[in-house]
Amino acid sequence: MYSFIRKGIFSLDPEDAHNLVIKALGLAAYPPFHFLLKQLLNCPQGTPKTVMGIEFKNPIGLAAGADKNAEAIDGFGAMGFGFIEVGTVTPLAQEGNAKPRQFRLVEAEGIINRNGFNNYGIDQLIENVKKSHYDGVLGINIGKNKLTPLEQGKDDYLICLNKAYNYAGYITVNISSPNTPDLRQLQYGDYFDDLLRSIKSRQKELASQYGKYVPIAVKIAPDLTESELIQIADTLMRHKMDGVIATNTTISRDNVTNLQNAEQQGGLSGKPLQHKSTAIIARLHQELKGQIPIIGSGGIDGVQNAQEKIQAGAELLQVYSGLIYHGPKLVKELVQAIK
Repeated sequence: MYSFIRKGIFSLDPEDAHNLVIKALGLAAYPPFHFLLKQLLNCPQGTPKTVMGIEFKNPIGLAAGADKNAEAIDGFGAMGFGFIEVGTVTPLAQEGNAKPRQFRLVEAEGIINRNGFNNYGIDQLIENVKKSHYDGVLGINIGKNKLTPLEQGKDDYLICLNKAYNYAGYITVNISSPNTPDLRQLQYGDYFDDLLRSIKSRQKELASQYGKYVPIAVKIAPDLTESELIQIADTLMRHKMDGVIATNTTISRDNVTNLQNAEQQGGLSGKPLQHKSTAIIARLHQELKGQIPIIGSGGIDGVQNAQEKIQAGAELLQVYSGLIYHGPKLVKELVQAIK
């Protein structure tokens, strides 16, 4: 069935298609539609796994970017995901970069986006989260507004952290999108130290305020040198972060040279990222020595390469582009196979 649906979706502009799917999945917030969708997809429960002190009903999650504003949590939940990460969300609503800003590389099963954190803002996202009925783990991915100077970037993260804390199963600090100017500089040196120190301090205050501990993960880029990766791992351990997501999209075009749309600027996701992200996971796992759990993301399109990420050191997995190319059956296959 999905091959037929995909033809229709792929006949549309990628962003128009995405918005249409989000609206359709948003109907699952209403009980009759949610029941019908669950019956149609018939996804198994999967094998529970405890990571970051949280019990996930299965280790397969939806990556951030699919549901930026938390408008379709129940629809994605009906597909069988053990966890769903919404966002990236910023303190203030922003339109993002100029359109067109999403491009398919169909032959390579890849997608390039330069969205630029387009979203309705943290307040609207929280209102949408309150309306959802999803019974899995909900992650909220936070970022900074484009117009916020880098020197004040941590303030944006703290605003979002304050507002998201009581509604999230875990929170992800996104400092690795290539589509917000200079954002990736927050992965290095004094900026990184200051950001994580402030985040952990506020986490402690919020844990006391709400009487619960909400883990915080950091999402990193795949375009790191070995020395940069070692430095990041050391900083994550020093600040006792709860998790790390490896990886975000790549600015490399090594695997898609000469393909249509390969020249477009932005982050490349999907199958072309598969081996690059797995290599980062493996090296990161060596450096972290089991002290911080890794959530693997990037190019998962089947059970075999999902297992490769688990073997490389990932404890949980996230998909997004693979879902676009292969449909909900991918989630079902992964939930059944990955323990």
